[in-house]
Amino acid sequence: MIDKTALEQVINAALEGTKMFLVTLKVSKDNVIDVALDSDEDITIDDCVAVNDAVLAAFDRDEGEDYELTVGSYGITSPLLMPRQYRKNIGYEVEVLTGDGRKLKGVLTDADDEGFTLTMTVKRKLEGKKRPEMVEEQEHFNYSDIKQTKNIINI
Repeated sequence: MIDKTALEQVINAALEGTKMFLVTLKVSKDNVIDVALDSDEDITIDDCVAVNDAVLAAFDRDEGEDYELTVGSYGITSPLLMPRQYRKNIGYEVEVLTGDGRKLKGVLTDADDEGFTLTMTVKRKLEGKKRPEMVEEQEHFNYSDIKQTKNIINI
């Protein structure tokens, strides 16, 4: 089986000096390798090919184990997994599933290595008002308190 640690080192070396970063690396027991990359900017096919070529150069199929390799960009509809992905998506609308089962929608307004802030528009009964009004509220979450955060795609 391909050494996942060595593979990760080769991929990270190939990404050095770029705005791309490794999000997921999966190696099955059948040596099927799936690499998902993300970036602070767009990822092109040429970017994926460069990482693919780096892996092929480091792990020669003729001299070592045979493997199947897929290198692609992390999907926009996939859940955010890393603080860097949260920072990249500041200003965008997201859906958050909290650890206590709440499903919230709002705009990602801040993120750091510990957590993120979500700004939501909610209906509240304000003091001195007859009817509830829509107001903006912010809530901060630690990443450990979140089951999933996904981008909302508005067309």
